Amino acid sequence: MKDRYSLVVGLLFLILVGIAAVHTLSGGGGEDTLGLDSQPLHWPLPEFAVPDAAGGLEGDANIAQDDCESAAVPCPSGDRRHPACEIPTPGAIRVCELFGRPLVLSFWFNKGSNCAAQQDVVNSVYERFRGEVNFLSIDVRDSRETVRELIRQHGWKLPIGYDRDGAVAGLYRVGLCPTFAYVYPGGTLESAGIGELSVAQLSGRVRDLLAATHSAEAS
Repeated sequence: MKDRYSLVVGLLFLILVGIAAVHTLSGGGGEDTLGLDSQPLHWPLPEFAVPDAAGGLEGDANIAQDDCESAAVPCPSGDRRHPACEIPTPGAIRVCELFGRPLVLSFWFNKGSNCAAQQDVVNSVYERFRGEVNFLSIDVRDSRETVRELIRQHGWKLPIGYDRDGAVAGLYRVGLCPTFAYVYPGGTLESAGIGELSVAQLSGRVRDLLAATHSAEAS
């Protein structure tokens, strides 16, 4: 992505975080603060590809929804790039490849928060439901060294993507951590939530997602 675009995305993410903080401090709570939890049922999740946080790939996320290199609409003739889910880059996690099963997305950042500890819960639930449900944890804007050290210290096994410039968080309007998205197979939103969960609570949300998936498939 172009440097100017990355700067704009980063500034938007910081603005979202600031709005969320003001809302929380003013007594607004977290359940209706921003973004995913206000999206309608079956909202199609935007495409993205991110470096595997534990891998060697460097760079920002790709959030291209089509083959246009710029943000201009319509796309200028001859100005092309690979859409996020079509990039062939080794070491990238493409969200569309996880849409074959129900999916749980967890967005978090360690800087200025204690959300890293919540990923212990996510990893435990991942271990319990792997094979039935896909999981992807997205770190937003921490240093790569910090994320790798957290993965090593905590022994997390679930896939963890690295959103270096906050592009994915901006795309999904994530302003608080942790933010969870529960996703139907095929990549549409079943539900979303903000705030820390216990293993029992997150397991219950995953069972709800599985039940909703089976109900949708039966109908």
